[in-house]
Amino acid sequence: MRMKITILPQGTLAIYEQIVNQLKSAIVTEELKAGEALPSIRSLAADLGVSVITTKRAYEELEKEGLIRSVAGKGFYVCEYNTDYLKEKQLMMLEKRLGEIICEAKQAGLGCDEFIEMAETLYQAD
Repeated sequence: MRMKITILPQGTLAIYEQIVNQLKSAIVTEELKAGEALPSIRSLAADLGVSVITTKRAYEELEKEGLIRSVAGKGFYVCEYNTDYLKEKQLMMLEKRLGEIICEAKQAGLGCDEFIEMAETLYQAD
């Protein structure tokens, strides 16, 4: 696996969710291709400095969604998938989170122009 997973300990998402989201993103962008092997649960846990339980939960979540499959004695592999469907699910999740952030911005007294300016600054800083 060539991709890099970044864990933000102070992030709002649980660590396993951060792993799931980044692996989903890698599948949508075809950074991870169908049939490609993923690192073992133990190996990924060691690389990320998280518990085996956390990586196991992330893999179970991805397997439940049909994105990866377990092959007994061999490990986990990326499944054939419908990228359009997966991308649509990601957009829906993003819209929901963005809606929550916009609501918080309004409660903080931020105007639309100020919010857009903040978003553009943060987007370009990455």
